[in-house]
Amino acid sequence: AQSQQKTEATMKFVATAFAALATQNVAAFSPSAPVGRRFSTSIRMAEKALTQDELKKMVGYKSVDDYVESGMVVGLGTGSTAYFAVERLGQKLASGELKDIVAIPTSIRTKEQAESLGIPLVTLNTHSKLDVAIDGADEVDPDLNLVKGGGGALLREKMVEVCADKFIVIVDESKICDGLGPGFPLPVEITPFCHEHTLRTIAALPSCAGCDAVLRMGSSSTNVPDGDEIAVTDNGNYIVDLHFTELIKDAPTMATELKNTVGVVEHGIFCGMTTAVIIAGSDGISVKEA
Repeated sequence: AQSQQKTEATMKFVATAFAALATQNVAAFSPSAPVGRRFSTSIRMAEKALTQDELKKMVGYKSVDDYVESGMVVGLGTGSTAYFAVERLGQKLASGELKDIVAIPTSIRTKEQAESLGIPLVTLNTHSKLDVAIDGADEVDPDLNLVKGGGGALLREKMVEVCADKFIVIVDESKICDGLGPGFPLPVEITPFCHEHTLRTIAALPSCAGCDAVLRMGSSSTNVPDGDEIAVTDNGNYIVDLHFTELIKDAPTMATELKNTVGVVEHGIFCGMTTAVIIAGSDGISVKEA
């Protein structure tokens, strides 16, 4: 019966995708079959090149269609890709295809989006165990370790996603890298108290040698300075972005050293948490499992 339900769900998804192709130039795609511990499949897309937002929409929608079922507790990520997963969840609840869902948002802006779509929300205070969490990432390495926090929500994201039975990461192919570090600055959330001292302490850690530690300015939702005031997170903290010119040699060690630093609240290295990564590329959708 479960297999039949999955088949029916897949058929519905493919039909929806073909409709999207006719109206939005977004090609249909289908689920892959496992090969070994990790699997990957690519289905040719429309000849017309897809925009980055179209790619993000495809993986966002697929994550909900493939991993969310009625009765689940769902973690909702933050960012431009996670936005589409939240949108899709709202659509399926409104249509009645999904029922009895409650969700936990990882930021104020995700909470506001979910509320606007009528998604029932709870918190970790009442629901410490999640069935699935869905979120984007700023970098994904070959071992499915992540850098997250470009949008400033790393603390809440990690608190929610570490509680999920499955953590599904959704990205476009630009986020896939050979190693963490040079492709995207590593965010570290710190307390405002003596923040300059904490910044210097972080930069002096053996695992962070050679990094350029930069205090985030302006909006906390981007690591590109867009104001003269220090950026403040939803939790009232500051963010230091660590810029590397070389690959991080040992991400787990760096994660431990950062976490053990007094004044550090949380860091953006997500090691050993990923269940699967759904990747949208110019030639199709691929899925990698841990």
